[in-house]
Order: sequence, then structure tokens, then C-alpha cells
Amino acid sequence: MVLTADVYLPEESDLTVQEVSVSSATLFAGSFHLGKYCEHANNEFMLCRQEEKDPRKCINEGKAVTACTLEFFRKVKQTCLKEFNQYATCIDKSSGEFSLRYCRNTQGVFDKCMLEKWNIERPSFGYFTEARVHDTKRPKPLEEPKAVYPDATPALPEDFEKKPARGGSRFYWMTE
Repeated sequence: MVLTADVYLPEESDLTVQEVSVSSATLFAGSFHLGKYCEHANNEFMLCRQEEKDPRKCINEGKAVTACTLEFFRKVKQTCLKEFNQYATCIDKSSGEFSLRYCRNTQGVFDKCMLEKWNIERPSFGYFTEARVHDTKRPKPLEEPKAVYPDATPALPEDFEKKPARGGSRFYWMTE
């Protein structure tokens, strides 16, 4: 991608945040509850990315998602560490592709802990695919006006004679 001198790039200090340094098995184990816990921050970030079409304008929303994720794992560590570690270890060790089907018993123990201590129920199957309306405080971005080109080719007039195609219609199977 070619950039010109007038393109704004954020400083590295604007982009630097504490990373979520956890394993894949840990992310798999906490994914459902994490998704529900950080749903508002995630939806805000994805809405910003969709509306703005420029990731540089959504840096703060991305930082909020990372902060929410860090907060989630810190709270899990304080409240349900033993149950979570059992579940994550099972996911890590039971199969090569992090399959959840071998770990339903430990999942149930972790889900019960999350329900009792956080009052967060494991989302139902398909919860994250359901359509929802997200309420945001961010102002809607201004729509870009449609480009008007003064030297554009004028359209054909409505009464212009349209001759049939030389090779016949390409919809020959539709004619009877």
C-alpha cells in the first residue's frame, strides 16, 4: 500500500497497551463467558470498524476491548481459578485441536462457578449469531457525498433505439 505525506499514522505510544498473554486453551475455555462479559465493548468496537471503515479511528474502542478482557481473566483468577484451570487443562490435553466435547464435565463445573459467583450463565448455542441492536453513545459518522465527475459520459436518452444483439439473446432457453 502506498502512503503519502498527508496520511496520519498514530504514534506507537497511542497503540501500546498491555497484551492479553494467555494460551489458546485458556482463550477457548473462557471464550463463551468472555464474549458475554465483554459484549458491549466488543459490539462498540465492531460497530466503529464497520461504520468508520478506518481502523485508526477505532483505537480507543480496541483498547476498551483489551482492558475488558484483562479484567475478565483477573476476576476469573480471583473467583473460579481452580475450576477454570481444570477446564483449560482438559481442553489443552484431551485433543490436538482443542475440542470441547471431551471436557463437558469440567465445563459444567466451571459454568456452575461462573453462575454462582458472577451470575453469568453460559450463553446458549447460537447466542452470538443472533441479530441485536447495539445502543452507542458515539455519533454516527457523516456520509461521504457521492462523487460527481464533470467530464462523465452522458447517459443515453430514454428514446434511444436499442437494436437486438447480433448473436441473438443469451437467454435463448427462456424463449418459447
